[in-house]
Amino acid sequence: MTERTGHAGRELLAAAGVLFPDRRGRVLVVRLPYDREHPVAVPGGGWEPQDRSPRDTAAREIAEELGFTPRLGPLACLDWTLDHSRPPIAAHLYWADPLTPEQAAAIRPDRAEVGGWAWLTPEEAGHALPPRLSRRVTACLRAPRSAAPLELEDSLPAGHTLDHLAAGPPPAYTGLAGLRLEGAESPGVAARAPGLVAPPLDREAYIATRPRIRAKARTVFTDRAGRVLLVRLRPWDGPKGKVPYWVLPGGGVEADRELPRAAARREVREELGWACEPGRLLAVDWLPGRDADPASTRDTAVLVYVFDGGTVTEERLASIALAEDELVEWRLCDPAEARALLSASSWARTSAALAARGRPGGPAELVGGRPAH
Repeated sequence: MTERTGHAGRELLAAAGVLFPDRRGRVLVVRLPYDREHPVAVPGGGWEPQDRSPRDTAAREIAEELGFTPRLGPLACLDWTLDHSRPPIAAHLYWADPLTPEQAAAIRPDRAEVGGWAWLTPEEAGHALPPRLSRRVTACLRAPRSAAPLELEDSLPAGHTLDHLAAGPPPAYTGLAGLRLEGAESPGVAARAPGLVAPPLDREAYIATRPRIRAKARTVFTDRAGRVLLVRLRPWDGPKGKVPYWVLPGGGVEADRELPRAAARREVREELGWACEPGRLLAVDWLPGRDADPASTRDTAVLVYVFDGGTVTEERLASIALAEDELVEWRLCDPAEARALLSASSWARTSAALAARGRPGGPAELVGGRPAH
């Protein structure tokens, strides 16, 4: 664990995009007038500290970029990407209700953000979008909706997503080539014609100004009686001061060097002495910071991944080797006892994760432990 050491290396960016389908099975893409390298994207943008959740980010970005408030559906995927040239990004993609012809006709783009748009088939979108985004969007378009939210790592299938999709290379990248846009500066002219505008900041300066979040990876273990394994942190840690502070095993993701699954694996090894592979991703919980929630004690938002550790035997429990510099004890708790020991949001998150064990599909999308709306 790294809970004592500040936040260096643990911060990442967050973003949210929206998949707008039409009734012909196509998806809406937009042209970014300031991006010379990768000018085609799906609508959306970066998280801001006042956004209570990525859903709020998605809705705000669409209102700012396209001039209307979308009706968002379920979370399509959650992707975590690593890149040596920038901080990692936790990217959320949401489904939206199909736009009616009247709504599509009423699009009023912010010309600094959107230089036109097009409706593309899944195959066309796969070629027009940059490779990483292409893999992300293509996964959402190919997988059954019942599998959502998809778990992706660097835009490749992970966890339960592997049951529905095989990892593979993205389609050949063509970008704007041959693409015709609606709402462009010169209607009816090929997409390469409209001029580019200079971005307000260069890439490095822009990234440096973007707000960061942090992430945690936790694991739910139960015994044959359904009791949950909790660990108690040493009194220096947690909002309860010297009051016993109980949590699921896990801790902070080293965001600049590992993906959430790797973090869950490492944390279980460090805290319990177990070498085990995380199971299904059961829940993703967005905890707002104080800019979005005045009652919060967090200086920024925290994204919590909860993985399934499965059912553990008495022999496995007897082999626990606690990290004594960080943990005081462990305990198996029935639901009533776990609820009494955990914070309200932690219990709500744990309860949602346990419920997700019993149903197919992707993780529960939560905000502060409660279902996202």
